[in-house]
Amino acid sequence: MKEEQIQTLHPQLGKTNKRIALEKYNQVKEAILSILHDVEPTHTELMEQLYNKIKDSFKGGVQWYGETVKLDLEARKIIERTGTKPEKYRLQKKNC
Repeated sequence: MKEEQIQTLHPQLGKTNKRIALEKYNQVKEAILSILHDVEPTHTELMEQLYNKIKDSFKGGVQWYGETVKLDLEARKIIERTGTKPEKYRLQKKNC
């Protein structure tokens, strides 16, 4: 049986994101949201924490999937960039 896929979104209009396995999407999404529940990391910090959190249980490129899901979560207005220097990520206020 073919695994279920999800078409991820991209926050920049006119750009398309990737179709990925729904199971992998959900695993990465849950990890990103749990990280952002406690801190507002920079992009590098977010990807490092994500890698450390799921590296032992995830099959595939954690950083690649992390970036794809992060962009999707931005497009769906679940997470946002802070607009500071350096740029950081956080849950959108309505989702906290």
